[in-house]
Amino acid sequence: MRRLPWLLVAIVAAVLIPMLLGGTAIFARLRSFPLSWMLGLIGIILGCWVLNTLRLRLLLGDQRGQVTRLQSLGVVMSAEFAWCATPAGSGGPLTIMALLSRYGVRPAQASAVFAMDQLSDLLFFLCALIGVLFYALAHSISQSQQMMLVISTCLVAGSLVGCVALGLWHRQVMLLIGRLMRRVRLKSSTRWRWTRKWLRFIAAFTNALKLPRSTLIMVFSLTCVHWGLRYSILYLALQGLGVDFQWAWSFLIQILSLSAGQFSLLPGGAGTAELTSAALLAPMVGKSTAAAAILIWRSVTYYFYLIVGGPIFVLMLGRPLLSKLMGRKRG
Repeated sequence: MRRLPWLLVAIVAAVLIPMLLGGTAIFARLRSFPLSWMLGLIGIILGCWVLNTLRLRLLLGDQRGQVTRLQSLGVVMSAEFAWCATPAGSGGPLTIMALLSRYGVRPAQASAVFAMDQLSDLLFFLCALIGVLFYALAHSISQSQQMMLVISTCLVAGSLVGCVALGLWHRQVMLLIGRLMRRVRLKSSTRWRWTRKWLRFIAAFTNALKLPRSTLIMVFSLTCVHWGLRYSILYLALQGLGVDFQWAWSFLIQILSLSAGQFSLLPGGAGTAELTSAALLAPMVGKSTAAAAILIWRSVTYYFYLIVGGPIFVLMLGRPLLSKLMGRKRG
């Protein structure tokens, strides 16, 4: 609950930044945005939740029978809320593992599902950036666009290389962590407990990699469709405002803005994502248009997640506690 005031402050700041950037002209731009387009954007987000639910069930493998389709959807929506409501999205993986464990999925298996999910995401972004690179080679681009492409590629490639290195040299990483634990004088029982957890995770992740090739291809296909739709929101917002803008540059702007938001450690990158996207987009389309597009984009991909996902999060994580309290009262 102590984080709630910070979340509210971050949301207010995130709303004020586009308002201040666009001035009074932003209201005219927002009024010109068709309601049908806004409903369509919300429909895209609902579709993304369904795609992620399918992806989660595929990654669960033999254990998917322990989680119903409706529960899987609840896990996805709760995790998305936690991503948006916690610093650097730290609550997302914790929510996934906590909810899956309540349905009988082992913690190591839940961690492996999350890791496979993230690896699939990184592969998509790397492939998408390669596509944008080929597009850039076939077109003349400005120096700022070149810089966006270079920074985005370095971010994604660096993350992917880090994951691969962690997988190849996990034993060395485990030994290094063990030395650090000894230096901070953790109990041997604590060190052994974390070592066992790490080994169980490695075993579960290895088993996840052994899923049928058709399953892994389907997971990656769903990942591509999900992120392709999700990262089209800003592009469609600009189209709805009557601006002819290239999808490739809206994709790069979102990568850089959301990455800056993650590094800021603010809930959902609120404020930082708006500032970064405004700095990148305003020189291309003008301040009022950029401000309106950013407000629409964040309303659909951030505020909507908080408003709709929040009650699901409370329901799924609060129901066991409520049942326990009700049981005590009956007793």
